[in-house]
Order: sequence, then C-alpha cells, then structure tokens
Amino acid sequence: RIFNSWVAAFEVQQAGGDYAVSVSGTPFNDAYRYVDWLLTVPLLLIELILVMKLPAGETASMGTKLGLASAVMVALGYPGE
Repeated sequence: RIFNSWVAAFEVQQAGGDYAVSVSGTPFNDAYRYVDWLLTVPLLLIELILVMKLPAGETASMGTKLGLASAVMVALGYPGE
C-alpha cells in the first residue's frame, strides 16, 4: 500500500536521457511512514540497549524510558507535520 500511494503521488516521464518528475495531484499518505516509524524506532533503540549488555535493572529501565519516549516523539511528529 505504501508503495502504491507513493507511485500514485508522482508522474515520472522520460525525456531523452533524463527523467522528469511531476506531482500527479494524488496525495501521498504520510500515515504509512509514521506507522512504520512507530514500530521500528522504539525497537531499534531497545536493540541498541540490549547490545550494550548493561545490568538487567538498568536495561529494563532504559529500554522502557527510551521505547516510550521514541514512540511519543514519532506520534507527536505526525500531527505536527
């Protein structure tokens, strides 16, 4: 779906050896991108914490804080756009 939304939003035409890109008038739905970030950003931060091999208590605390903070950051970025 995200790819179809992206393809529909632009028209690409070949002009000689170059390409010309123009807006088709169909809006690109940014919600797909934000839903993806809502899942991947917290998971990447938690993975980074796990790789650091911190003590169990500190890992849990930091994972919770950074996971929630990153999810809130992405969620608040969507209406701010």
